[in-house]
Amino acid sequence: MKSIWISAAALCGWLVAGQAWADCTPPAVSGEADFSLCKDWPAYPSLTITALSTFVPDPVYGQDGRVGSYDLALAVTTAGSPKPLATYHQPSAFLSDAIALESLELDTARYKLTSDLRAFGVRAHFKGSSRVNPLDEILLSLYVKEGDKLRPVLDRLVVYSFSGEWDGNCAGERAETVRTLEMGKTSSHGYADIIVRSVTTGLVGEGPPDTCESKTTHEKPVLTTLRYDGQQYFVPENLRGY
Repeated sequence: MKSIWISAAALCGWLVAGQAWADCTPPAVSGEADFSLCKDWPAYPSLTITALSTFVPDPVYGQDGRVGSYDLALAVTTAGSPKPLATYHQPSAFLSDAIALESLELDTARYKLTSDLRAFGVRAHFKGSSRVNPLDEILLSLYVKEGDKLRPVLDRLVVYSFSGEWDGNCAGERAETVRTLEMGKTSSHGYADIIVRSVTTGLVGEGPPDTCESKTTHEKPVLTTLRYDGQQYFVPENLRGY
């Protein structure tokens, strides 16, 4: 069973003391490959976010328990109450095969889209099984609460990637890209533009293992502005995960 327990301080204004400590409880899982987690939402101190991602084996290739898809269920609840205030469910949200889903993380950074609306994120970490053709990716999706629904507004932005091709000893090339987000001062369709800063570091190796020569390169940071189109933020193809 893959389950993450996160303890957090929940500030509840209706308490006489003004502050209470509690452990949020992740949703129950039904299989060892499932992911379950919860986290307080600092932007809204009385609210807790939960995520449950259940594995569905591929009917043909899923005998080994690795190939298949993951459904995703999100919920926002009031601290201490099991009844959700808002929910979201996406069947087959993630595909898992040779590039497998390794972990999920709830992201409650300051994604301030309007003066009174903040989003939260889900980070999905995927990892390839090949040593000589490594692939590591983290995809970020953002959600907002609208009434009793949670709505995705940013889908599968690649915020981390590591890939390459080498001989497993020295020769070859690998590259790592890290992306950070900043809320812009401009807006589109009422939502703040998002400035994505991409920093890429490369590594080139040459020669046999005992005399391996490696060289690190640093590319100039690249800034990309994501704009809201009224439904979602448009993510360019080269920044979007599968």
